[in-house]
Amino acid sequence: MVSQSVTLTVEEAYRSDRPGRKIVRISDSAMERLGIETGDFVLIRSSKAEEVGVAWPLRDDSNPDIIRIDGHMRQVLGVSVGDKVEVMRADNVKPAHRVELAPVGQATVQTFFGAVPINMVVSPEDLRDELIRKPLIRGDLVPLSDEIQLAVVNTNPSDPVYVTDDTEIIIRNEPVKPSEYPLLSRGTRVTWEDIGDLEEAKQRIREIVELPMKHPEIFQRLGIEPPKGILLYGPPGTGKTLLAKALANEIGAYFIAINGPEIMSKFYGESEERLREVFKEAQENAPSIIFIDEIDSIAPKREEVTGEVEKRVVAQLLTLMDGIQERGKVIVIGATNRPEDLDPALRRPGRFDREIEIRPPDKQGRLEILQVHTRNMPLDSDVNLAEIADLTKGYTGADLAALAKEAAMAAVREFMSSGKVDLSKPGEIKKEILETLKVSRRHFLEAMKVVRPTLIREVFVEVPEVHWDDIGGLDNVKQELREVVEWPLKHPDVFQKMGIEPPKGVLLFGPPGTGKTMLAKAVATESGANFIAIRGPEVLSKWVGESEKAIRETFRRAREVAPVVVFFDEIDSIAPARGYSFDSGVTDRIVNQLLTEMDGIVPLSNVVILAATNRPDILDPALLRPGRFDRVIYVPPPDRESRKQIFKVHLRKVPLANDVDIDRLADLTEGYTGADIAAVVREAVFAKLREKLEPGPVEWKHFEQALKRVKPSLSREDVMRYEQMGDRLKKMIMSV
Repeated sequence: MVSQSVTLTVEEAYRSDRPGRKIVRISDSAMERLGIETGDFVLIRSSKAEEVGVAWPLRDDSNPDIIRIDGHMRQVLGVSVGDKVEVMRADNVKPAHRVELAPVGQATVQTFFGAVPINMVVSPEDLRDELIRKPLIRGDLVPLSDEIQLAVVNTNPSDPVYVTDDTEIIIRNEPVKPSEYPLLSRGTRVTWEDIGDLEEAKQRIREIVELPMKHPEIFQRLGIEPPKGILLYGPPGTGKTLLAKALANEIGAYFIAINGPEIMSKFYGESEERLREVFKEAQENAPSIIFIDEIDSIAPKREEVTGEVEKRVVAQLLTLMDGIQERGKVIVIGATNRPEDLDPALRRPGRFDREIEIRPPDKQGRLEILQVHTRNMPLDSDVNLAEIADLTKGYTGADLAALAKEAAMAAVREFMSSGKVDLSKPGEIKKEILETLKVSRRHFLEAMKVVRPTLIREVFVEVPEVHWDDIGGLDNVKQELREVVEWPLKHPDVFQKMGIEPPKGVLLFGPPGTGKTMLAKAVATESGANFIAIRGPEVLSKWVGESEKAIRETFRRAREVAPVVVFFDEIDSIAPARGYSFDSGVTDRIVNQLLTEMDGIVPLSNVVILAATNRPDILDPALLRPGRFDRVIYVPPPDRESRKQIFKVHLRKVPLANDVDIDRLADLTEGYTGADIAAVVREAVFAKLREKLEPGPVEWKHFEQALKRVKPSLSREDVMRYEQMGDRLKKMIMSV
């Protein structure tokens, strides 16, 4: 049955729906009740205003009573997420014969060639293509960019209308006054749709801020004061500042942003005066939001700072936030990536009532963020954003924004060097040529080489791509590593359904040169996880506490960028058995820190610890129990078949003469490790080049010369010693 109207609950628009297109997402059942189809126009009415949109279906019909509209339409209607609106069929939207637009506030735009009139930068034909099928009403704003806005000043016939191929678009030279458009007076234009992911944080912020400001009667009824402060904390680039901007925009509050350091002054009392002025301005313009970015710079722990200025500023901030004078409808939002450095007096109810952690995005969050940053980008058909999201583990929102920008620049570089554009004639590029400019998958992969995750930039190690096929032999070891490292990182849901925790740590031990570090590189490549490599001795420091701090920081960073493989090479240098060292107890404290990080109170999720050593006998026994290094894997010297495989790997690109027999080489290299075999191949090639310095096949005589020069690293006694060491380790683990 067709009804006159339906009442629906407002929700955010999809990230992929471009803002300003007036796309209205409603369920199939709501469309059926209104008697409309996809592409029909609907009128949305709130208690304050009404707006026309284009009906599109919801992708998920789990809740048929919602309507998804973008932030711009919500502002026009004066509604927020969660409010109710009335939706009805719009039968009076007619095709436009003419639409007149005018720039808001300024008639020119700055370019490389100076100030240029807006109507010369934007052609009416391009604008018509942009607005095609979009409903317009006199007074609407058409955003061209963050700086340029066009206002609809006249339509023929009178509004509402929609743009067609025959519509005449006129762009006036004379600008209109911004004061005539209240929406432009907002300090920020960021909406909830501009923030990918962070749904939980957005929901909590709405409860704390939006509800008290819009419905104070609820809190009066309950006889309680609403929360007055929020502390957003988390790694840099995760969206703390963006959340505050979107919040101020969505609720229409007066927004004052303070960058921590700009408050500080060398003159006595001036810093406190600046803070008082900010709070006074906020009270005069209530409801308002004061956003203090990098709050740790103006409110550090008073017992740890020596300067009097910092102590007075902290005291002033405390009294302003919860002093004798009432603050009114002023909410303070602080943002920091160092919450532990804040003065404890700020972190109590009445000041910062709620602390919300903003974590790096997971795969779904990364997909949403990529959708936000590519919604205006012409993507090629081979771009799969879900695949890019999967490849960008550890990237923050800011990293993904930089990645999208760098991919676009890679496309521009390719476009400019293709010869399609005459660089000697600066000016307008033909439309049909410009339409060939698209961002493809290869541009994103190229951008990923440039834009690395911020959180591991200081500990990031560029690991050469090593695959399992690049490692000859060691099939049993490779299978074990697949099971304990690759499977949990690639298929965590399987382990969750099976009700077990995957192993946390793997210790590789064996003679030098058997391929332990190479295996770690292959694990990092094949698992697709982030990789943090810690070379044992670099952790040690002469300063007390610095070595333990380095371990602590490594694990903290690893938790933030999970899934990640943390690789400790030569772990015996930093984790020998406690009680036997002569280094003032440094390594004892490092072992203690390692033990607590690997199996302490703070859980390790999607973090695999991989360590390598050729001296497992001197490791601290507590590291070898289940829950820490769950698997101890012996990497043996290669047997005959493994030596044959290793020779094949190293000889893949070497031109060989017909008399070279790889089976015979495998027989002659008993006691040779993988590193020794690589040295034999290298020496054989040099023997060939000594005869004549030009490319040519390597002959058997060259290998004979190489075998005389490169001797085996291991004797039978060495191998037996390591095998006995492995037996002792098994007994030690069982006893622990």
